[in-house]
This record gives sequence, C-alpha cells and structure tokens, in this order.
Amino acid sequence: MSDVEGQDERLVYMANQIARNFLVEGEAQAVLATAEHLKKFWDPRMKSRILVALKEGNANLLPVTKLALEELSKY
Repeated sequence: MSDVEGQDERLVYMANQIARNFLVEGEAQAVLATAEHLKKFWDPRMKSRILVALKEGNANLLPVTKLALEELSKY
C-alpha cells in the first residue's frame, strides 16, 4: 500500500467517524453537520483528497458520508 492510499484510508475512516457521531441527529442533519464540520476543520488538502476518494467510488464511505461529501463539494 502506498502512502497516499494509506492517507486516503485514514481520511475515509475519519470522515465516516464524524458522520456516525452526527447520525444521532437523523440522517439529513448528519449530512449537513458532517459537511459543515469538514468545511470548518479540515485542511484544504484533506478535503481535496477525500473528494478524490468520493469521485473514485471508494467503497468504504458510508452512505451518509458520501452525501456529506457531495454537499461539501458544493462549497
């Protein structure tokens, strides 16, 4: 596994964790809250890499995380 793949896996793991934490508020709110969290607190390089993972169809993204990333890509 290359360093980039390992970094991408870590970003996916972290994004999924954030989304899971917000799921207690319901899926629609979790999508918005996750996108907002990533927008506010993630470095631009991290956001760029996770959006690449989304475009590549990374199967490890939770559905709520995918929706949040689609929302994030609008910013």
